[in-house]
Amino acid sequence: MEPLHVVVMGVAGSGKTTVSAALAERLGWRIAEADEFHPASNIARMTAGIALTDADRWPWLCSIRDWMTGQARDGHSTVLTCSALKRSYRDLLSGAAGRVIFAHLDGDSALLAERMASRAGHFMPAGLLPSQLNTLEPLTVDELRAGSLRLDISESPERLVEAIAASLHPTDEPAQRAVVR
Repeated sequence: MEPLHVVVMGVAGSGKTTVSAALAERLGWRIAEADEFHPASNIARMTAGIALTDADRWPWLCSIRDWMTGQARDGHSTVLTCSALKRSYRDLLSGAAGRVIFAHLDGDSALLAERMASRAGHFMPAGLLPSQLNTLEPLTVDELRAGSLRLDISESPERLVEAIAASLHPTDEPAQRAVVR
């Protein structure tokens, strides 16, 4: 069976880390946090409240794609957290060996801001949330048809994990997998 990479995507505060950790544990797959692939210069920019540019992101995204390819070549499926805000970023990540699907954790900006305000120890300040929301390009119809999902973050992490896991074993009704409400 071809290795599969599930990229849990969304803006800061959407629950990517929580959902990814639970999903990886449930599936017994390898996990990576995209933030760990950032060079120190990117972390310094974000810590200072400076939004990253595409020029900042391309090398970071390439290193993530290369990690996924290495894992696939070793026969491992993975779960990865990554904002993957633009279609072009997702296209680059989709170039990894194996099959890549995206699980977009999407939700209300007020809930996202509330979550960001309540978390501690993360370099991403809440002040960059509007920049991420402005950059975000939601999954397209063709991405959804290819197996990616859009999930509502007002649902519990357990329900989100269940929806993602269920999507990996599709039923005869793919439209029901597209959005969890």
